[in-house]
Amino acid sequence: MACDPEILKKIPLFALLDDDETAVLASQVDVKQFAPRERVYKIGDSSGPAYVLISGKVRVTTVDEDQQEVLIDEPGEGEFFGFASMMEQTAHQTSALALEQTDCLEVSRDDISTLLQKKPHAGMDLLTTLGRQFHASQNLVRMRASRNPNEVIDAETTFGQRIADTVARFGGSWTFIIIFAVVLIVYSTINVFLDKKAWDPYPFILLNLFLSMLAAVQAPVIMMSQNRQDTKDRVRSELDFDVNRRAESEIQNLAKKLNLLDEKVDDLGSLLRDKSAT
Repeated sequence: MACDPEILKKIPLFALLDDDETAVLASQVDVKQFAPRERVYKIGDSSGPAYVLISGKVRVTTVDEDQQEVLIDEPGEGEFFGFASMMEQTAHQTSALALEQTDCLEVSRDDISTLLQKKPHAGMDLLTTLGRQFHASQNLVRMRASRNPNEVIDAETTFGQRIADTVARFGGSWTFIIIFAVVLIVYSTINVFLDKKAWDPYPFILLNLFLSMLAAVQAPVIMMSQNRQDTKDRVRSELDFDVNRRAESEIQNLAKKLNLLDEKVDDLGSLLRDKSAT
């Protein structure tokens, strides 16, 4: 569907164009309508046009290594999405889904090139768009970094492991030491006071048997809890590694996009200088 020039005037990136330039650009771009729950594009689709949200609502997502959907952006009216893949001419790294009846403006790489030739300062608006995507990537990294290894471990904890943790926490507390000391003192005092009538006279052989049995059971239970702590440390290290790897990948991709945009601005500058010389 042909684009109304009045629509372009409401888009920040095209707001500086004069009427003639707006009319030329309106003749090049199209308005496309999407039904609710219709996919605009998906991960892996070949590079095509970028989109500017005119009305409606769109959700842009990606999939992490755990095959979980992660929200990247929900662009507002007049904002781009799918911009980086269009500029870099690479397959889409995200998916875009229309959540309701949505109208979007399709903008191709050639349309952007024409715009930059006529309005070089529009390159700053393009950099602003890229900056928003950079911030979205940073927020995604922070969100992934907030994963709590304790929650990851607890989700897979068995009933026996929870008992082991509880026993280890209680056995390593002052409450246990005080209670245990009081029981030993009372037990010993009663048996000494009863003398020959005591059920466990000095040197408290029955008490020693109970203590040996307690130590024999408590030691492996504490070791079980310690092994779980080692597992938590390992999961924490793996999550840190995953976050760092994702951050490195995002930074490399953004560096490529910035370099590409810088080259395009340089080419545009050279073109303008050549025209001025002639």
